[in-house]
Amino acid sequence: YLIEKGLPNKDAFDIMECVRKGKSPVVFQEKKYEELMKEYNVPQWYIDSCMKIKYMFPKAHAAAYMIATLRLGWYKVHRPKEYYAAYFTVRSEDLDGLLVSKGRDAVRKRMQDIKMKGKEASAKENSEFATLQIVNEMQARGIKALPVDIYKSDARKFLVEGENIRLPFSSLPGVGDAAAQGLMDARADGEFMSIEDFRDRSKASKTAIELLQSTGAFGDLPESSQMTLF
Repeated sequence: YLIEKGLPNKDAFDIMECVRKGKSPVVFQEKKYEELMKEYNVPQWYIDSCMKIKYMFPKAHAAAYMIATLRLGWYKVHRPKEYYAAYFTVRSEDLDGLLVSKGRDAVRKRMQDIKMKGKEASAKENSEFATLQIVNEMQARGIKALPVDIYKSDARKFLVEGENIRLPFSSLPGVGDAAAQGLMDARADGEFMSIEDFRDRSKASKTAIELLQSTGAFGDLPESSQMTLF
């Protein structure tokens, strides 16, 4: 509008920037923008409006957010497995793989426990509740969270496997990115002879081994590599 009124492009842009950020009351006085606008016959009501505006959201930003929303919506409807796998790969800080692998009933029970705490729930628990809402939604759509598997799980990525999603090593409580990478790299030399072999090759802690055992990640692997003759 200011360019149409004849103001130089640079001045029109600078005025727009300070108006949309709510800085007009200060900047207009410093830069003498009000006098400049009057010089180009900008109406007083327009100038008064510029002084009152606290914030304006740019059209380009609104369009960018809308495009992102439409893309996410399309994937969520038409490619749900890929959507949830990507979502949790990026935002899984508050996801307990041990809990999630137990199924929807366990997830809903945990959600109810947090909900019952009301305002006494911690910020971490509220964040966990938000994550479990997405997990519950995924499971309600028939997509299961498959437990961690020493041969099939990635270090951090949630992988699409058939009609379900395979949990990564990092989804286990207390298993950080570095430890998760070590657990995945351990299988590079081939199949494991035993849980003992896995522990030696992965340098996994006792806690990590116990977590993997509780999820059934080792399958039918024996405890030790030693053979029993009698």
